[in-house]
Amino acid sequence: MEAGNTRDAKQALSFLAAMATVLMWASGFPATRYLLQYYSPGAIMLLRFIVASLILIAIGAIKRIRLPKVRDLPLFAAFGICGVFLFNFFLNTGTIHVVSGVSSFIVASSPVFTLIWARVFLKEIVKPACWAGVGLSFCGLMVVMLSQTTGFTLNAGMLYLIGAAIAGSILSISQRQLVKTYTVLETATYSILIGTLCMLIYIPDIIIEFPGSTLPYNLAILYMSVFPAVLAYITWGYALSKAEKTTHVTVFLYLVPFIATLIGYIWLGETFSLWSLFGGVVIIGGMVLTNVIGR
Repeated sequence: MEAGNTRDAKQALSFLAAMATVLMWASGFPATRYLLQYYSPGAIMLLRFIVASLILIAIGAIKRIRLPKVRDLPLFAAFGICGVFLFNFFLNTGTIHVVSGVSSFIVASSPVFTLIWARVFLKEIVKPACWAGVGLSFCGLMVVMLSQTTGFTLNAGMLYLIGAAIAGSILSISQRQLVKTYTVLETATYSILIGTLCMLIYIPDIIIEFPGSTLPYNLAILYMSVFPAVLAYITWGYALSKAEKTTHVTVFLYLVPFIATLIGYIWLGETFSLWSLFGGVVIIGGMVLTNVIGR
């Protein structure tokens, strides 16, 4: 009986950690949209990840994390350059043109690309139901893209957001390999440091923009640095470590676009068409078919 209670308690803590992660990641979409009212995409990236890097360095020093091995540096570079630098560049730039609710649905298609790369590069066996889910998600992606088309002109932000989804999928592939050898903290620390080094090209933007910024924008930067960038990685790693099965917590990720949409509506007054919502639901449905039913 006691063992059962302990297992239930761990599962409950796992669910709470997963839900906290989802809330933090979902809030990042409207927060980015808010920050873009003043800061440029590059300045947001660099300010956010300079703070995140300093926090991770401090935590890493306290925890005495290991240094990465030379042979693993290419994977850390892939994580840092694609999963941190390019992902945030594409996301921030795309969100200039697309409301946060729509952008969150597009970026949520990242696992679809992850499945494709896993089949191509890791030679993982993919069941027919998984491919059916991929096809369904791509149909939803097309619906969302068409809903953002004016006349015959495609919203340029959509292309950037698809780039973010692809970059995020490369993050998942590299992270999947790294966590076999390193802890979540070690993986996040060195990857974010590499990504932040790439962002130093935006120092001139900060020099120009930061002096004239106001407290609300800087508090939003601080929030983005501490919660979606650092704490969410820790709570997500905790959720995965306490879950009986990985799928018990990964299904929470499907809530991110819906929560991001709700926060965007309440905070920023954002709205979008029913076709965009329908396409987003189809994307999520395809991922459920791929990752829950297919596997």
